[in-house]
Amino acid sequence: MPVRRLPDSPNLDHLKAQAKDLRRDHSARSAMAAQRLREFLPRCRRLNDDAIFATALSQSEALLAIAREYGYPSWPRLKAHVEGPSPIDRWKTPQHELITDPTFRHAVDLIDAGDAAGLREWLRMHSALVHQHVTFEGGNYFHSATLLNFIAENPVRHGKLPSNIVEVTLAILEANPDAASRDETLMLVATGSVPRECGVQAQLIALLCRHGANPNGAAKAAAVLMEDASVAELVKHGAKMTPILATALGLPLEDLTDATAEDLQIALSVASQSGRVDAVLALLKAGANPNAYNPPGGHAHATPLHQAAGFGHLAAARALVEAGARPDMRDVLWNATPLEWARHEGRLEVARYLEMVGQA
Repeated sequence: MPVRRLPDSPNLDHLKAQAKDLRRDHSARSAMAAQRLREFLPRCRRLNDDAIFATALSQSEALLAIAREYGYPSWPRLKAHVEGPSPIDRWKTPQHELITDPTFRHAVDLIDAGDAAGLREWLRMHSALVHQHVTFEGGNYFHSATLLNFIAENPVRHGKLPSNIVEVTLAILEANPDAASRDETLMLVATGSVPRECGVQAQLIALLCRHGANPNGAAKAAAVLMEDASVAELVKHGAKMTPILATALGLPLEDLTDATAEDLQIALSVASQSGRVDAVLALLKAGANPNAYNPPGGHAHATPLHQAAGFGHLAAARALVEAGARPDMRDVLWNATPLEWARHEGRLEVARYLEMVGQA
């Protein structure tokens, strides 16, 4: 789920009021509150709505959830940012400009300059650098970045990659970063627009997989974010075929009996946003819920009907509604209905259909 952006002049009392409202909505058994807690309160990550409502939500937990909604790991970190003398707008400042460690910053500059030889020498001189993390707050992801992560240009910093980025990446891989760093970088590459637009996505995927990166998590993320070419490339390098990947690749969904409930739900999101009516029907038949918010990692702020409406897929929207999808459900981030999504995106045919459904 995308995190919220703090206002230009954030106010602690207003943020505390949001936590109070979240506790109230939790007590009222709001499905939207359950989804927010599933996404942003770690203990709720694997719980269904009933289990979330069964336990009281403390004030400290509500404050933690609010902080994480804004991209901060804890309430004290959010509070420190708000009370700081000159808060930095981390939404507008490229990540490399927020790095305070000069050794790490120089390594990132070498990546951006395409200086593979210089980077190799710098890593030889500073061998611990390949395992170091830098912490960023206030954004949607990239919270604890390693040096290898920066080769993906995701999040976008310059909008381009050096022409020899594969060689630069190899220089870092030769310094033996840990498995988590390789896996995270593969996901960033597979879902990044800049590697795709620079024509190096497939090469980087192949290189990272050859050096031990696990293709499965990256393939799932790429499917959710409609990077279908990355999905196909990752399958070539060993990603296990799942209903999510099959849906993204346009393959038939023949046997869903062993699929987890979460995979079915994410696959329904993918099918809805891509307009695959056959997959929508198959997934609904297998037990996917047309009214559930998408699971974390799968556009969790919205329902499948929001996805179909926003992307303008009338047949998919119709299939969902006929299966019981509620057109009055509101998304978590903008508090909008599928009809409002369709109108916002100019999907007039879908909007007219949802208007008609609402009047029936």
